[in-house]
Amino acid sequence: MLDDQAEGWRRNSAIGKIAGTNSVLQVEYGNVIQGVDDLIQPPAIDEFLAAGFIDLQVNGFAGVDYNDPATPVEAIAASIRTMFTTGVTRFLPTIITGSEERITGALRNLIRAKNDLQRNTAPEAEAIAGFHIEGPHISPETGPRGAHPLEHIRPPDVKEFERWQEAAEGNIRLVTVSPEWEQMPDYVQALVRSGVVVSVGHTKATSDQIRAVVMAGATMSTHLGNAAHPILPKTQNYIWDQLAEDRLSASFIVDGIHVPGVFLRAAMRAKGVERTVLVTDAVMPAMCEPGPYKLGQVDVELRNDGSVVLRGGTRLAGSALRMDRAVGNAVRLGGLSLREALAAATVNAARAGRIAGRQRGLAPGEKGDLVRFAWDESTCSLDVKETIVAGRSVYHA
Repeated sequence: MLDDQAEGWRRNSAIGKIAGTNSVLQVEYGNVIQGVDDLIQPPAIDEFLAAGFIDLQVNGFAGVDYNDPATPVEAIAASIRTMFTTGVTRFLPTIITGSEERITGALRNLIRAKNDLQRNTAPEAEAIAGFHIEGPHISPETGPRGAHPLEHIRPPDVKEFERWQEAAEGNIRLVTVSPEWEQMPDYVQALVRSGVVVSVGHTKATSDQIRAVVMAGATMSTHLGNAAHPILPKTQNYIWDQLAEDRLSASFIVDGIHVPGVFLRAAMRAKGVERTVLVTDAVMPAMCEPGPYKLGQVDVELRNDGSVVLRGGTRLAGSALRMDRAVGNAVRLGGLSLREALAAATVNAARAGRIAGRQRGLAPGEKGDLVRFAWDESTCSLDVKETIVAGRSVYHA
């Protein structure tokens, strides 16, 4: 007899309202979505239904640092279970600038965790959709560099990338780079040929340099508006250049701390809803109490106002944002409709990060990743009721 769950034939169903429409859908699902029906006479229901959230940039979560090569498997699994409570069903653990030894060590540890969890058919393994390397080929300059350690910033090297990919068993999906390095167009072209998404970030690049990496195949901007000089030329700079480049989608950290609402509204209009992606850029202290924590080899601090800064300073170092709050903030601060904010946290992220089986939303054949939630229009707050990963309920309020 076939394993029903493995073959995607196990049938469950979920019913919920669809944001921005008058529809109430019944979705039948196993590992994949098998049927979607728009109910003609739906039951009275207040809850909404959407595809599960996707986060392309998570450095750590719930007290766990993904950048530490010694982080235990169970700690990684526990952090993912906590992430499930926020509606996230797929994410990219993100490794920041460090020595090659530390980057490859973190990747080996993460893929070991994924493989161990997969052997036990744990849904936490399914949630790890690949890895994001943010750096080390970024700007060394204060401002664009952000919280990345200066001593480990270096020029791009395809051979080094190949060693990362070997350590990750081919699971690197996204790399953030600065176009300002002379070798960057060739580097971008090599990565894109291998099937990896290249994103522009932590940069002081010129218009020509940005244009060159876009021509080479870069398709995204990482947390646009952050990791920049505090003062820039008013009409020509690397933020404007990326906003004006229609071939680049852009991710935004919508926590009310990294960038103000007025910037978000203007930037999201410039990119268009279809090229807007929500990320958390969460680090170890996300969903923890204020205090000292780590981001790789960097000492950080979660403050009472929710900001994460370099310990003893004011420079931002990732965030404590969670994706359910990011969706609400995109409506409240960014001026998006709920339907648009959900797209930015689901199909837009899947397309930007090339997450297979997640690019068409609630459609037959897509992965069985769903989130049921309540929505308070007056406060723009989203309350997750259930999270489903590949047909399995992994969180129920």
